[in-house]
Amino acid sequence: MTPRLDAISIITADLAASLAFYRRLGLDIPDGAESAPHVEVALPGGQRLLWDTEEVIASFDPDWKRPAGGGERVALAFVCDSPQEVDALYAELTGAGYTGHLKPWDAVWGQRYAVVLDPDGCGVSLFAAADAS
Repeated sequence: MTPRLDAISIITADLAASLAFYRRLGLDIPDGAESAPHVEVALPGGQRLLWDTEEVIASFDPDWKRPAGGGERVALAFVCDSPQEVDALYAELTGAGYTGHLKPWDAVWGQRYAVVLDPDGCGVSLFAAADAS
């Protein structure tokens, strides 16, 4: 049997804030999920995105420590339909108070690219194929 990727997990200090951020990115997270210590959503292609509070992780891994010194918990990337959508989504998220890490720019690899930090400081990339013009 070959292992296959099934889920990506986010360990969060503030579940409600994390879920609100990812809802703004279009994930279908059930209402009321904020009251659960563990949340799962199905992603296209059959994978799942999971959230656990720091307390849940510490309950079964007593040696777990919050990453320090800029260490990330996870990094995700969301594809957008156009460079303009990258710019607009970056503006919407930073306008809502989320921290912009890298303002939108035209990357040398042919994409419009930006990075916003989620409430736990994880980098979330926003990207689209660059305009052909």
